[in-house]
Amino acid sequence: MEQSSLERTVHRIPASRSNVASNKTRLHGRQRVAAYCRVSTDSEEQINSYTAQKAYYTQKIEESPDWELAGIFADEGITGTSMKKRKEFNRMITACKRGGIDLILTKSLSRFARNTVDCLETVRMLKARGIGVIFEKENINTLTESSEFLITLFSGFAQAESESLSSNIQLGIRMAMKEGKVNFHYRSMLGYQRGADGKQEIVPEEAEVVRRIFRRYLEGCSEG
Repeated sequence: MEQSSLERTVHRIPASRSNVASNKTRLHGRQRVAAYCRVSTDSEEQINSYTAQKAYYTQKIEESPDWELAGIFADEGITGTSMKKRKEFNRMITACKRGGIDLILTKSLSRFARNTVDCLETVRMLKARGIGVIFEKENINTLTESSEFLITLFSGFAQAESESLSSNIQLGIRMAMKEGKVNFHYRSMLGYQRGADGKQEIVPEEAEVVRRIFRRYLEGCSEG
């Protein structure tokens, strides 16, 4: 049998290094874990919650032999409906893109983002780099197969809840105004304080300051 003049040429294609695989090589074999926490208002009660969350995640990460603390990122007194206003969140994402974080812990989807689209886009971007996010309340790890469906489901609920709450607050304010009720912020208001009956009460000394301000304005003074 004559040997075929056509010779087969075998081209060797080198294996590509995936982001997920390369990201699993850690210093001392441990994952670099960061935590993100956020409180939605700047009230004293929420500030205490903010401090407690930071302490909780610091202890949780440091006590795990497989984890290495990569930072606690916390935004205080900032709404969760927009990512652009969260400096610490954006700083954490930058650290992820630079390869400094392998895993993120956060309390819930509502702490991470209340906008479903932003949440999914961020999770997908991190997942492509082999970085997972663990949402403790919903028990979701974004590196698992079913995570995207669960994120869509739960973050949709969170977004609807946020929008409903905002609508209810606005409706309550409008109804109170129609009834002649005014929501006084006594800490930032000069001349009034909350009386024993819960209604507004004039503070004589402060009221005199207010009257003097108006008199000077009517007299044409523009400076104190």
